[in-house]
Amino acid sequence: MNHPTEALHIPDTQSERDERHLAIQRVGVKDVRYPLTLKVAGAEQSTAALWNLDVALPADKKGTHMSRFVAWLDGQSQALDAAALSRELGLMLDKLQATEGRIEAKFSFFIRKRAPVSGLQSLLDYQGALVAERRHGQSSVWAEVGVPVKSLCPCSKEISDYGAHNQRSLVTIRVEILKPDTAPIEWHELVRFAEGAASSEIWPMLKRADEKWVTERAYENPKFVEDLVRDVALALNADARIGRYVVDVENFESIHNHSAWARIERG
Repeated sequence: MNHPTEALHIPDTQSERDERHLAIQRVGVKDVRYPLTLKVAGAEQSTAALWNLDVALPADKKGTHMSRFVAWLDGQSQALDAAALSRELGLMLDKLQATEGRIEAKFSFFIRKRAPVSGLQSLLDYQGALVAERRHGQSSVWAEVGVPVKSLCPCSKEISDYGAHNQRSLVTIRVEILKPDTAPIEWHELVRFAEGAASSEIWPMLKRADEKWVTERAYENPKFVEDLVRDVALALNADARIGRYVVDVENFESIHNHSAWARIERG
């Protein structure tokens, strides 16, 4: 028996020709909240992502098929990494009958951390993003992390008889994955580029002995915002898996009502 809608003639207005002769570089859906599975430190982790999906629309086409973006999204069943995202970009473009397009997913992920003295374990949340794009026949894949750390001011330490002002900082690292099908860069590795360069990393749960360690560690390892961004960039330069990158560091200053900020870009 035929489905009732099969007897209806429903026009496909989106597929009609457009006579205004204006191509659209990006058209699609934005801020679609949908589940996502990641591999973090060797284990699969479920989270929810905000997805932005778009394609380029030729000048002679009236519209794209918006529902196909969600259909592609609903078909995701494997843990997503750079290699999988690169393959899925091709599948999405095929479904939308497009040659250029972009996938962006923003999400939170967690890493279990052990406190430096007590060994107490707890989960710390980080912000992540994956972006895959194809333009002019060239494809690129990017991964991004937002890592909270601690920084302590060298100038304050130098001029003060005791103490030094310190604050929480946010290190955002956005890197191009040169070969998404080989030598993957793990999320915890991206996080360590930031934490290893900071005055001190941070933990969500600490005992008093841990707090003493963190305070003294930061005091012995002061960093200007310029020091922190440079040290992260040096670590990225030493990793052959990383192509272009952008590193942003923001210090949420404890003695000012503004932030200190620095950026280094490669490529």
